Amino acid sequence: MPRYLIERTFPDGLEIPVTEEGAQACLNVVDANADVGVTWIHSYVADDKTKTFCVYDGPDPESIRNAAERNGLPVDRIEQVRVLDPYFYR
Repeated sequence: MPRYLIERTFPDGLEIPVTEEGAQACLNVVDANADVGVTWIHSYVADDKTKTFCVYDGPDPESIRNAAERNGLPVDRIEQVRVLDPYFYR
């Protein structure tokens, strides 16, 4: 399955509380994504919380956009990526 990096902008900042409510919000995203064959792997959040860089697996960019729309999430950019790490050549 292809892997994608999704860049998102949240002008007012992303606020997900570290509570049961926040956990449920994340699980709701996971469930909605599954309906269109997309898996959220993890996300990086900028210090000011206005940008996220999310790693997703999915069949194609359109599926990633569809999942974002279902979840009410912005999409600035989708880029297909591959893993490169320092141990790649060993």
